Amino acid sequence: MDEFEFSRSVTVGQYVPGTSFIHRMDARAKILAFMIIIAAVITTPSYIGNAIAFAAVLALVRLSGLPIGYLISGIRPILPILVVYTIFNFLFLGNYDPTGSAVLFRTPVSLGPWQFAFTVTDNSMRQTVQGVFRIFDLILLGSLLTLTTPITALSKAIEGLLAPFRRLKVPGHEIAMIIAIAYRFMPTVAEELERLMKAQASRGADFGRPGRLQFIQRTRQLVPVTVPLFVSAFRRAEDLIVAMESRCYVGGAGRSAVALDRFTSLEWIALAVSLVFTIALSRTPFPL
Repeated sequence: MDEFEFSRSVTVGQYVPGTSFIHRMDARAKILAFMIIIAAVITTPSYIGNAIAFAAVLALVRLSGLPIGYLISGIRPILPILVVYTIFNFLFLGNYDPTGSAVLFRTPVSLGPWQFAFTVTDNSMRQTVQGVFRIFDLILLGSLLTLTTPITALSKAIEGLLAPFRRLKVPGHEIAMIIAIAYRFMPTVAEELERLMKAQASRGADFGRPGRLQFIQRTRQLVPVTVPLFVSAFRRAEDLIVAMESRCYVGGAGRSAVALDRFTSLEWIALAVSLVFTIALSRTPFPL
């Protein structure tokens, strides 16, 4: 039943205590620094730039003291999606490339009455590599943020960052509460999916063998699991709503706020380094 251990692969929404400087950083500064790094990740257009951004994210994981293998395991559930994304990019973007970029590889494919060419152009290759790197970076940064920050501190940080927009009627408290609840229930949904799949497997359902690229069969077998999973999620949401209403929760109106500390030199240095890295990565003309 090891192939059904989904809770081990969910790295978003869990907190691992530690003593690294990333753990000690103020959650508001951590969110801002990660957003600046994400700007660097999504704006660099070159292969070398994407590789440097990915190396920087791995360096942050290393500095946090968390096992790199544990964070990378959070990428495993989306690998089938990335495979489909790559194939569709080469099938459609390569054959119908509006930029007219150079063709790197072309081979005809025949599937009965359907005839088409599997084409890889410079533009399709670049967009595919960029997309994969950016997804990896976003998952690792999101996992690193939640693994080094308690959910309570994260929600208070989001509320504090949105406080200046209160005059524009932006419900900062409600947005922070929604994000905190979503992060909190990600591992719970993964455990529920694991329980349902184990129950289906014990009744003879075949989800395919792991590690042999049988994600199509596994995806097809997941369809009957989807309905009870959503029913369970909606039931949990309803129970949470009833519990909050029974405690007279009315949102952020009239509620006192926790006083947040000022940024120390650690937070300012982290923000400055993130900003310098983003500017340098976006302004440096890499050959590839």
